[in-house]
Amino acid sequence: MVSIGDILKGRHVGETVELRGWIYRTRTVGGKAFVVVRDSTGIIQATISKDAVPPEAFAAAEKALIESAVEVKGTVTKDKRAPGGYELRATDLRVVHFAEKFPIQEDPSEEFLLDVRHLWVRSQRMTAIFRIRHTAFAAVHEYFRGQGFWEVHPPMITSAGSEGGTTLFELEYFGRKAHLTQSWQLYAEALVLAMERIYYIGPSFRAEKSRTTRHLTEYWHAEMEQAWAGMDEVIKHAEGVISHACQRVAEERPEDVVALGRTPEFLKAVKPPFERLTYDEALKQLKAKGVDLEWGKDLRTLEERALTEGTTKPIVVTHYPRVTQAFYKARDPKHPDLVLAFDVIGGDGVGEIVGGSERETDLETIQKGLKEQGEDPKAYDWYLDSRRYGSVQHAGFGMGMERLIQWICKLDHIRDAVPFPRTPARFAP
Repeated sequence: MVSIGDILKGRHVGETVELRGWIYRTRTVGGKAFVVVRDSTGIIQATISKDAVPPEAFAAAEKALIESAVEVKGTVTKDKRAPGGYELRATDLRVVHFAEKFPIQEDPSEEFLLDVRHLWVRSQRMTAIFRIRHTAFAAVHEYFRGQGFWEVHPPMITSAGSEGGTTLFELEYFGRKAHLTQSWQLYAEALVLAMERIYYIGPSFRAEKSRTTRHLTEYWHAEMEQAWAGMDEVIKHAEGVISHACQRVAEERPEDVVALGRTPEFLKAVKPPFERLTYDEALKQLKAKGVDLEWGKDLRTLEERALTEGTTKPIVVTHYPRVTQAFYKARDPKHPDLVLAFDVIGGDGVGEIVGGSERETDLETIQKGLKEQGEDPKAYDWYLDSRRYGSVQHAGFGMGMERLIQWICKLDHIRDAVPFPRTPARFAP
């Protein structure tokens, strides 16, 4: 057995091979059946001549509908007219399972495709995205491990949130109130004082009722934390990991990249440093473009789109107003009304890909910040121990993997960056 991907790389020309897959398209003309077969690596056309295969094989090829599972044996030949430039001239075909009429036909609506997501994941577009997703995840692991980071694993069930109570999913935990994690943030600040350089890739959950093209209620987070480091150092890691993912995807998945509307050359050019500007500088740029934003307000989709217009690499915005930021972000010692926080913003409407900061180390400042945000410091007492026992300068960030994949693949909607999206309106299939 060989994969279709290996055939498309020209490795089996002139050889007799066998492959397994599912019928992607099929038509019969006279004494020939043209059956396009897919597997996880690509598609290839099998030409089945009535006089070249057993009678039962040709009858099966005529009967089999789209998505029937098949095994095909034949000789690999070059053919510029065929999908991918190669063809399998069949000597035998066996239908493992005759599929019923496939419900996805031409011009389906977006809602219908979401209803039958369990079938739509078989499409060539979706499998191309999943292959890129696989490569991007591997690249993130490769980058952090190559930089001397330890992979650690925080809990998914938490007693308190890191980003505010309004976006927490609440659940009953043996008669007590608990929550699904928004971020590993608080646990990372405990672990970093043991392991110094740590990272994690896993799911996060946010009960945001945002119905936009870039929000999910369940998504995958790549997060890092580094001791003895400030904001500037972790910005370099943010630039480095995004660039590394882009390079790997360009090298390993060029055909998929092109199929989705990017070019490998575009991704290869994504190298550090990225353009960097402060929040105040961003407001000046926006004003020059006719976009007014009140100082102290967060950048929204409109502002992020205006800032990244015409850019080919993400940009970095730093030094946000303290009033908009979480309690754990360190104040800028030169400007106490600002925090040492940053976002990495991607173009094409994707917006924030990475959010990070240097962490506040002063115990009293954190306690005050918790109270200002309506939180009870007692609920965070275990976390505050990290400021009581051996606290040091540290910083980190979180990167939304679906946002990164949405930007790499130039997707219109983030839900296509994940196999089974979860949004405020949908949690099935």
